[in-house]
Amino acid sequence: MFKLIGAIGGFLLLGRNFFGGFVGFVVGGLIDNLLTSNVSQKQGATGGNRSGFSADDLFSYYQQRTTNTDFATMLIALSAAVMRADGKVLKAELDFVKSFFRQQFGPQFSTTHLQTLKRFLDSDDIPLEQICQDIRMRTQEEVRVQLLHYLFGIAKSDGHVQESEMLILKRIAQLMGVPNMDFESVKNMFYRDVNSDFKVLGLEATATDEEIKKAYRQMAIRYHPDKVAQMGDEYQKGAKEKFQKIQEAYDNIKKTRGLK
Repeated sequence: MFKLIGAIGGFLLLGRNFFGGFVGFVVGGLIDNLLTSNVSQKQGATGGNRSGFSADDLFSYYQQRTTNTDFATMLIALSAAVMRADGKVLKAELDFVKSFFRQQFGPQFSTTHLQTLKRFLDSDDIPLEQICQDIRMRTQEEVRVQLLHYLFGIAKSDGHVQESEMLILKRIAQLMGVPNMDFESVKNMFYRDVNSDFKVLGLEATATDEEIKKAYRQMAIRYHPDKVAQMGDEYQKGAKEKFQKIQEAYDNIKKTRGLK
């Protein structure tokens, strides 16, 4: 741009001749190069985001799209963080997210949601801390636990929860203020070992029979689908699945221990 301005200015100021225009063109080119260099340095300093957005820019975009009753962008931001955790976005993960959104939002699900997801996926720096703090302020604990259940579903969509995915899920849970007992409970619904039934109930394998019965009653109340009744059908489906996992864990322990 400054090459053209410089050429015209030099032509007019230096006697309307070719030499004046040439000098102006050269000076303008130097200015253009200097500005380009500065822009490149700034992009490098902000982490070189592929999308051209810094973390602050992306959070501002997030805030513009969310309201007290709008969960779509919240879900999209967290979904992108989990999908990128292992360094690649798998088709199984994308299909899981698209299916969830279609069922959750019905006709309101559109290409705009997918464009928003792409913006978060393309960014090198998702501002998780700010987003999770915002979600923590807007939602009840039971809702945040259900969000975590959904995110574990993304991680498990390819058949296995990778260690990198587990780390990002744990970080999200901590930032959203999900108690560790609840994190371990949801985790063991997807990532099982020999003691998973106890962990689903928030217990150790050494728990007494009375502790098991008490924990089951408390978890059944805490995770009852009615706790997220204000949310969409797909949340209700996830809540019912989680509630069923609790029942299955209790039934397995009762069978093993011979409880009635």
